[in-house]
Amino acid sequence: MAAPSAGSQSALQLKEQMTADRGRRMLRGCGMHPDHQEALKKNRVVLAKELLLNELLEHLLERDIITLEMREHIQAKTGSFGQNVELLNLLPKRGPQAFDAFCVALRETKQSHLEELLLRTLSGLQPVVPPLSCDYDLSLPFPVCESCAPHKRLRLSPDAVEHSLDHGDGPPCLQVKPCTPEFYQTHHQLAYRLQSRPRGLALVLSNVHFTGEKDLEFRSGGDVDHSTLVTLFKLLGYKVHVLLDQTAQEMQEKLQNFAQLPAHRVTDSCIVALLSHGVEGGVYGVDGKLLQLQEVFRLFDNANCPSLQNKPKMFFIQACRGDETDRGVDQQDGKNHDRSPECEESDASGEELLKTRLPTRSDMICGFACLRGTAAMRNTKRGSWYVEALTQVFSERACDMHVADMLVKVNALIKEREGYAPGTEFHRCKEMSEYCSTLCRHLYLFPGHPPT
Repeated sequence: MAAPSAGSQSALQLKEQMTADRGRRMLRGCGMHPDHQEALKKNRVVLAKELLLNELLEHLLERDIITLEMREHIQAKTGSFGQNVELLNLLPKRGPQAFDAFCVALRETKQSHLEELLLRTLSGLQPVVPPLSCDYDLSLPFPVCESCAPHKRLRLSPDAVEHSLDHGDGPPCLQVKPCTPEFYQTHHQLAYRLQSRPRGLALVLSNVHFTGEKDLEFRSGGDVDHSTLVTLFKLLGYKVHVLLDQTAQEMQEKLQNFAQLPAHRVTDSCIVALLSHGVEGGVYGVDGKLLQLQEVFRLFDNANCPSLQNKPKMFFIQACRGDETDRGVDQQDGKNHDRSPECEESDASGEELLKTRLPTRSDMICGFACLRGTAAMRNTKRGSWYVEALTQVFSERACDMHVADMLVKVNALIKEREGYAPGTEFHRCKEMSEYCSTLCRHLYLFPGHPPT
């Protein structure tokens, strides 16, 4: 038998390498490729010393690798070294395209020597293909409570963990199923109008690092929630604004500024997501002070936000509403489980052409991660139970289900979930989400319709 030619042998090696890379990508989900993470890690000190950020950040911003708020957060650090370190901490969390975009940005900002350093390191790494039989992440991340009174907070031992059925340490690779033209035609007349491009403005406010006297812990996994919701809302057609680590006063002021944006006049809906520690009726700023949720709703009501009158406004609150851990109860049957627009007449009929009156607050729907008085649970690697369920349901069913019914499905997923942390109060703990609504029509998001 003739020996294979050098050309065919090279092609065979290339095909094997591509197959291995594809296997690793499938297993690792949509986080940054582990080889790319390793290349950044091995050159971290050199990059932290030599990176020139000003123009580089603009290139990363243009490619949606970072947001405006992230740029501001980086630039707020003291000195070029501190700013470079902050960018290097952020990059591995910014998805599978972040490394390539970073290399291109280095080249375009005349820092090719750093790009070449990364590529040389990358070429020297030995690819390791994980076993295909592994169906869960053996690192087993912790379940933690969103907020507990300091005297009740427990430290979990290394074996007090929750099984993670996903691979990787970041948000899943999201895809939103598009609505069909047929579904739109049969449902849009009885639903809120949702046709504008963008569908509306969305605000994701995420507090992770806390100071102050409340002894509020770092919200490990909160960055996953934040990234996941930003991606989800963008795929649903919303223009997303991001706020990170705000004090209570800053939250109040920036929510008010967001509610007053002129763009609300020409869009059909609005979303506000608040991710933080909390208590019943309020969420904490990073300074340990509370912002009352009633104040948040007031900023968007018909009196204070006329641009959103008669338009649906969605709120999602990932925060505790108390410090009681839901211990759950055993089911009694003992089954085991596997995993019309008429107006009322009045005596004021003599006045003609009166303006239509609206209640002060209407057309709102708010999803809460947990019930009044109870704690919300968060996985330190996959993010909060609630945001994970919300993302799963909205990405799969926004194409053919209205928002209230989707939140019922979210409730069903949360109801089935159970903590795994033997020896702690979190073992077999439960959570129950809920929503309240003043919507007056069905709210369909109609993703992808009309098509671009």
